[in-house]
Amino acid sequence: MKLLITGGMGFIGSHLVDKLSNSNNKILILTRTLSKKSNLKPSKNITIKKINLTNFQKVGTIIDRFGPDVIIHLAGNTSHSKSFEKPLQDVDSNTKSTLFMLEKIRQSKLSCKFILGSTFIVIGKPKKLPVNENTPCNPTTIYGTNRLASEHLCKIYHEVYGIKTNIFRITNSYGPREQVIPNKNAINFLIHQASNKRVLNIYNKGEFFRDLIYVDDVINGIYTIIKKGKDGELYWISSGKKTWFKKFASILQKQTDCGIKFPETPRYTKKVDVGNFVVDNSKLKKLGWKPKVDINSGIKKTIEYFNSK
Repeated sequence: MKLLITGGMGFIGSHLVDKLSNSNNKILILTRTLSKKSNLKPSKNITIKKINLTNFQKVGTIIDRFGPDVIIHLAGNTSHSKSFEKPLQDVDSNTKSTLFMLEKIRQSKLSCKFILGSTFIVIGKPKKLPVNENTPCNPTTIYGTNRLASEHLCKIYHEVYGIKTNIFRITNSYGPREQVIPNKNAINFLIHQASNKRVLNIYNKGEFFRDLIYVDDVINGIYTIIKKGKDGELYWISSGKKTWFKKFASILQKQTDCGIKFPETPRYTKKVDVGNFVVDNSKLKKLGWKPKVDINSGIKKTIEYFNSK
């Protein structure tokens, strides 16, 4: 199988490439920068092309020449704060890049499945829990709005043109190789801070919960969607369990002896934060997938990774 993966050197992308390169697949990675090349294991099955995905003419030529069986679109801005700083750039890197690739598949009449990686941020602040595939979306950020627009484009191109599409949404994921930036992945940032025995800032006194999922479970979920996902469908990839942040902080403290502070929640965070969040993952489970890594084991593995660097 020929797979084109955008963002294949990133956190989710590099782990997915590891999984897919073990079988008899030909993989082409499109990446904006080579700075994360160390995330990938060398393989004769993998080709890497450095390219800005907003250079649509070049991307189109690459798609035509490669002739993928599957496109997995993971690239784009994933920072909600950056989406406010550069809103038009966020439209280009997220919504426009998705639209271009869908239109390219249509125009070139490619027999190609398109899989979009999305995020829990599209929901906004849920009015009812647990969230599922039918929960109304009311995003609170420009990033979330553009990802949701990308989801709608996938649905439209499937329903109108018959293009094979799938969408997966990931809850708060964590694990090795993720960047340790507070406004990109707060979970990994806190684990990294703890591994260095720094003081953790936990908002709202830790009196809120999220659905945390380890990266290996995410990758197995995506793999299941590639193999078994029904065309045109959306799937949540989540643990399906509540992790209270006071418990999360306690686990980190026990494993690393780090300090914990409970500062006042910043005004910006209050405006855009989704609050309590947990997902019903039964739709993906029906395809034979289930999460296997518990929160204590996942944190331990992530700390071991940071300590090995």
